Order: sequence, then C-alpha cells, then structure tokens
Amino acid sequence: MSTLIIAEAGVNHNGSEKLALQLVDVAYNAGVDIVKFQTFKAKKLVTVTAKQADYQIENTQKEESQFAMLSRLELSYEFHHDLVAYCNKLGIEFLSTAFDSESLDFLVNELGLKTLKIPSGELTNAPLVLQHAKTGADLIVSTGMATLAEVESALGVIAFGYLAKSDVTPSLDAFQAAYFSEEGQALLKTKVTVLHCTTEYPAPMKDINLKAMDTLAEAFKLKVGYSDHSAGISVPIAAVARGAKIIEKHFTLDKNMQGPDHKASLEPSELAAMVAGIRDIELAIGDGVKGPRPSEIKNKAIARKSLVAAKDIAAGELFDSENLAIKRPGSGVSPYRYWELLNTQSSKSYLEGEVILG
Repeated sequence: MSTLIIAEAGVNHNGSEKLALQLVDVAYNAGVDIVKFQTFKAKKLVTVTAKQADYQIENTQKEESQFAMLSRLELSYEFHHDLVAYCNKLGIEFLSTAFDSESLDFLVNELGLKTLKIPSGELTNAPLVLQHAKTGADLIVSTGMATLAEVESALGVIAFGYLAKSDVTPSLDAFQAAYFSEEGQALLKTKVTVLHCTTEYPAPMKDINLKAMDTLAEAFKLKVGYSDHSAGISVPIAAVARGAKIIEKHFTLDKNMQGPDHKASLEPSELAAMVAGIRDIELAIGDGVKGPRPSEIKNKAIARKSLVAAKDIAAGELFDSENLAIKRPGSGVSPYRYWELLNTQSSKSYLEGEVILG
C-alpha cells in the first residue's frame, strides 16, 4: 500500500480565500493524496491574552496575542464549502483539522468528513478527543510534545468514544477499561493511525527522533506515520523508508510570505520533489526477498567469473593450479568447482583464455 501523503496548507492562506484555492492547485499539481486546512474560531480556540510561541513571533516579525494573529487566519464556514467543491472538481481529497467543538461538528455534519485529524496540541483535550471518536470517523492522531503515557491516555478516550456505551460515564477508569478491552483494541487497530511529530517550526534535526515511530508502533501495535516540521524533504522521505504509512508536511506558496508557518513549509517545487522522492523510496523498499532482481539477471554472466584456461590445455591433460585461472565472463564453470576439477582430465582441448565448459 502506498504512503498517504497529506499536504498541510494549514493557515498558509493568510486568511485569503484566493490564496487557499491556489494552495489546493499546488497540492494537486504536486501529486499528494490529501490537502489539509485548519478549521477554527479564534474566540473558541484561545483567550484574548494567550501569548504567541517564540517561533510565531520570529516568523511573523510581530509580537501580538495568539487571538489577534489567529483572527486574521480564520476561513469562514461558508468558504469551506467552496474549498470542498474545488477539491472535488480537481480530484484531490479535502481534510481539515478542527480546533474546537463547533468546528468539529461543522466538518462532520455539514461537510461530511469521514476521516479526521487530531492535532498535537489537542491530544490532552479529552472532551474534544472524545467528540472526535464519537463521530465514528477514522482518526489520524498527532503526538507532538507527548509522552507514551499521554498517547495511551488519548487512545483510551478514543476507544471509549468508539465503543459508544451511553450508559457508561466518561472517566479515567472507563477510558482505561475501553483501551484494554478486546473490542476497543480491535477498533483502534482498524480506525486509528498515530503520527510521530516534533512540535517546533522548523524542528531541529537533533530533535526529530525518527526512532520514536518504532516505539509507537511497538507500544500500541497501530499504524504509524510522521507529521514533519523539519526544513527540507529528507526527513519525511527517511520516515517512509522507516515504515511511515502517512506523511504530513506543511507547504506554502512562498516561504517569505507573512505568517507563522511559512518559513517551516515547502514551496511548490519542493513539495513535488518530496512526493517524487517518497514514491521512489516506496519502489526501492521492495518485498524483502533477497535474490537476483529482474533487471540484474542479465548482468550475472558479465559481472561474475568462470574457470578459464590459464594456458593451452590438451585433451586428457590434468587440470592444476597452473593451467586453471578464474576470470570474467561468468558463462562457464563456476569457481565453486575449482577444487573438484583439480587433478581431473580435461575432456577437450582449450586455448589460453577459453572458458572451461561443464
């Protein structure tokens, strides 16, 4: 199965509907599977005094509240319908991350999304995680900043939501019971993919820790993927080689645009190069069977060696270390038979350099 590639437009439209549509074009032309946006109401997401992250101040060159910044980056619910219609027209899947309960309800009940993404920052927001699970949608769960224990707790909430037992009150004990139940585990394995992530923009290479994907896979026995915030395209390609089933990567029209995420995003040509690199790596991974591949079989006789006459050999003459040599091509007797032929008679005469035949 090929890697699912999600191009994260996020808020790189800067609140412009025109730019949002252009981002869809870029994602489609790059050959990704899904283009993803972010759906939120700033007043429901942050307090009016919440401070920006350091990277947001640095990337925007403007210090203000998160509320002021995010208010400029909202896309109206009405425009979401236009986005979905445009994606459908092009033939690329639309996805968006909901950061509040109202937005999640809109994505599911008005736009009809069957797959949902839980972002890293909401992993510990148990009521919103539960709301996601209760929709019954397939879930992609990002785990930036999280410990294994926090991931397991979130999966417990999700298992509880999937089981949808209305007579059981949500609680830590109920979440844990749902997580460890046979039915809960089966639902998680069928419907959830966990993404490793480093929540910094851009994420320094020393903090990427791709081995954590292995840890997640071993701990939870779920499909794993990678949400990338590093610079460039080498890390997501490496993640695919390491087994990622989903890759998510931010992209932009221009890294120099004003906004919090542009500098940690790929430009259009880089996004296309990432997709091409991932598809190449998928082919290169192969089936794991060690044996000659179709393209190399024709080179065996050229690259390998055979027993050859080191000098003229008469019929009936004994083969020895003086008249046998090992040289290319590999179309004659295998060097493995060298010891077998020593001190046996040649059945025919050979000129120097001739390949010894069976």
